Amino acid sequence: MKLLFLESYFGGSHGEFAKGLVEHSRYDIDLITMPERNWRWRMRGAALYFFYAIKNLKKYDGLIVTDLMSLSDFKALAGSNCPPVLAYFHEDQITYPGLPGENNDFHFGIIDITTALSADKNLFNSKMHLESFLTGIEHFSGRVPDFQPSWIHNHIEAKSDYLHPGVRFPEKIDPCQRDDTLPPLIIWNHRWGYDKNAKAFFKALDKALSNGLEFRLAILGDNFTVDQEEFSEAKKRYGDRIVQFGYVSERKNYIAWLKKGDIVISTALQENFGLAIVEAIRYGCLPLLPNRLSYPEILPDKFHSDFIYANRYDMDQKLADMIVNKQAYGKKRQALSDSMGRFAWKNMIIEYDKEFENLFEKK
Repeated sequence: MKLLFLESYFGGSHGEFAKGLVEHSRYDIDLITMPERNWRWRMRGAALYFFYAIKNLKKYDGLIVTDLMSLSDFKALAGSNCPPVLAYFHEDQITYPGLPGENNDFHFGIIDITTALSADKNLFNSKMHLESFLTGIEHFSGRVPDFQPSWIHNHIEAKSDYLHPGVRFPEKIDPCQRDDTLPPLIIWNHRWGYDKNAKAFFKALDKALSNGLEFRLAILGDNFTVDQEEFSEAKKRYGDRIVQFGYVSERKNYIAWLKKGDIVISTALQENFGLAIVEAIRYGCLPLLPNRLSYPEILPDKFHSDFIYANRYDMDQKLADMIVNKQAYGKKRQALSDSMGRFAWKNMIIEYDKEFENLFEKK
């Protein structure tokens, strides 16, 4: 069976997913990509590029696309040549939080809806994401001034499920050991986007400092599109405590920082899976995560009381304990790492290949 994967936003978590899927699947998957930029234009125009770029669509048994393109446009252009399609949703524009004071363009939500309706199967990257999307569809259709498409919820739900992405780390890794003579190294490995809520992260660090707690800080994550004031001010404020500031492009160097890290924190407003958090935990960082979004889903229940915070006060208390009692978390560090092993591509690809078999071979 030969498949074609179209990725209009090849970078970050989208790029990691595409590379991992192509590398690990037992099926032969060709990959056609567009660079990670201009997402609005990708959603509205990527179908035009892909249709022109594909030389012979008939030779493929199945097609895989992700959410930042209009599948309905592509299928209209491809006509009867288009094979069955699986659409994978990393995010969606119906539930994505808008910038403060910015009016969301409802056209992008409609593209997500028509993509989900056009696909033969939809997979979302978490249960939380699937449920929030279906709820969002109901609210969205209710905003239509007349001829409300209330039928779309049931049509999309009937052919949608969730499947966590695989992650490019080994099924087994070395024990997670840290240097307990140094202050804890706190990791920020998220995008420098407004939806990751860096302001709340730095407020938590300021609180720790005001209580006399010491730490080191590594600011990683993709920042090629955003120059946030919070980060430039933080660089001045934390001074020598910052041991790395800025995006680490080489993956081996990025992993090396995660292996040095003690604590990884999220204050995100939007997160449908949490690739950066899963990677950091896998390589030995202790997580501190909000009780919302996908985090309660990806972190096993037995760790919730220690590593998921209910509110700002709870966050400050848990962070303080993790800094002060760093050595006491040694066994939990390894257990947390082991629990993330289930997301290794070697494990997850079994489920993806089953999806491909069920959808593409039976058509």
